[in-house]
Amino acid sequence: MPIEMPKGLPFSVDTWTPASLRKRHHFLTHAHKDHLAGIVAHSSRPVYATRLTKALVLGYFPQLDDSLFVEIEVGESVVVDDPDGSFSVTAIDANHCPGAVMFLFEGGFGNILHTGDCRLTPDCLQSLPLKYISKKGRESISSLDYLFLDCTFSKFHLKMPNKESSIQQVISCIWKHPNAPIVYFSCGNLGREEILVEVSKTFGSPIFVNKSKYPDLFQVLLLVAPQILSDDASSRFQVIGLSELNDKVSAELAEARANLQPEPLFIRPSVQWYATNPTLNKSRKKVCPTEAQRDELGIWHVCHSMHSSREELDWALHFLRPKWVISTTPPQRAMDLDYVKNNCYKTNIASDDPLWKLFKGSGARSPMRSPPVLKILKNDEMCTSVPEMLDTSQICILRAETSLPKQFDLKLEIPPLRSESFTLFGRARLGLNDPDTVNFGDNAPSTPEDHDSVCPDCDKITDPGSTLPMNKGYDSSIGFSNSLDNPEPSKGGPNFHKLDDRLGTASDLPSTAASSTMSSNLRKLYRSMNVPVPRPLPSLTDLMETCKRAKNITGSTVPS
Repeated sequence: MPIEMPKGLPFSVDTWTPASLRKRHHFLTHAHKDHLAGIVAHSSRPVYATRLTKALVLGYFPQLDDSLFVEIEVGESVVVDDPDGSFSVTAIDANHCPGAVMFLFEGGFGNILHTGDCRLTPDCLQSLPLKYISKKGRESISSLDYLFLDCTFSKFHLKMPNKESSIQQVISCIWKHPNAPIVYFSCGNLGREEILVEVSKTFGSPIFVNKSKYPDLFQVLLLVAPQILSDDASSRFQVIGLSELNDKVSAELAEARANLQPEPLFIRPSVQWYATNPTLNKSRKKVCPTEAQRDELGIWHVCHSMHSSREELDWALHFLRPKWVISTTPPQRAMDLDYVKNNCYKTNIASDDPLWKLFKGSGARSPMRSPPVLKILKNDEMCTSVPEMLDTSQICILRAETSLPKQFDLKLEIPPLRSESFTLFGRARLGLNDPDTVNFGDNAPSTPEDHDSVCPDCDKITDPGSTLPMNKGYDSSIGFSNSLDNPEPSKGGPNFHKLDDRLGTASDLPSTAASSTMSSNLRKLYRSMNVPVPRPLPSLTDLMETCKRAKNITGSTVPS
């Protein structure tokens, strides 16, 4: 499912929800069903799409009106009028399925390329405007501020042949089995039509597609290549759906062997078998498949992909060199790519960075309140920057959209209305009961690897590396406190245990020493923030010893 576009953009792409309905302009990259979920209930004009995509969608959903769509063809640019400023949109071939395009947006929000689903081969990238692919040194003449990228296969290291090579493998497999009476193609979904077209041209034979079983495929072939369709169920070349493939293979092969007849040929052009094959995944040598391979059931597999391989994604990113990369499908997957790891995790985001134009809030900022401060913690460094005003929902989107990995911790600290000196521990250090830190914690989208973190709403720490256990004396709003009659104001703060190792662990904080004997790194951090170095926390052990001594003294004076 594609992600929602950020709040600061006036358009949505491939999403049909109550949130995207509030956008003024809508764009549809292609007609796959996962990109159409909710379009009947939450679509409003205008929806920009290619003529073929529009025809397919209207075929799927006859209740939609033709006037909903604005046609934009490959290579065409249009200027869209908007109250926040006009912007241009260019449709670029996505090398995915019939009618599929990428959208290049250029306006006051920056330069944005939304790929939808795509296969970013060199030929595909050559379709971009010249200013984005022409180089001046290592850099492009004009750079992309944001790339919303299809990362479907970003975790698979398999080298994939290009589409032309995959089609030749299918044809070669058929040539090698001339006695097969029937050739079945598992090509029931939109995007494999080019295989059927080339097979029909090569062997001069039409292809039977059951209209009632595969209406989507029949409709697209009727639009792009009606001459290859046959209504004869006895044709040598036939299409079969994936859901019935295994049963059909078992039955047909068993019958042929029992009757001593030539076996039919079953061909499945897809990446799934290669991506899930444990033998191929364990192999250190990622060899590009050059011919069809037969599995134990009797199906011949050809590696045919409509999405970019990891190798192609990394190459495309190094070629385009975008400033930010956001994974659209699936979310947060861009963090797996080497280019993103090395170039897109900024730990010091300037106040004029165009990133904030995308994630800005809709409300005006109060003149009494300073801009919020976004803190990004990464390994052994903590940097701050001052973005435009963001609300809590946008902060959650920011973490998801920028694909920050689990070693990053985003916090939005909103300064108070009155001028007060702040320490690393925020208001909790000053004894205030309304901490102003919005921690992503449970609100942020997570992956299975993201659970080594603090649960702000529970009484324990889930990070096994922490040395500061939570207990009943901890209050999430005021920090740690002791149980003496005259306790000193709390000074821990809810995020004390999240300090980086370079600031010193709990053992680095002396029990009764002056601030001059505190951890040097901790003192430097306070001074860099232009705030007084606080006195270290009192030792709970010493306080308890004092309490014991007081009890002993009291007990010794009591007459027997």
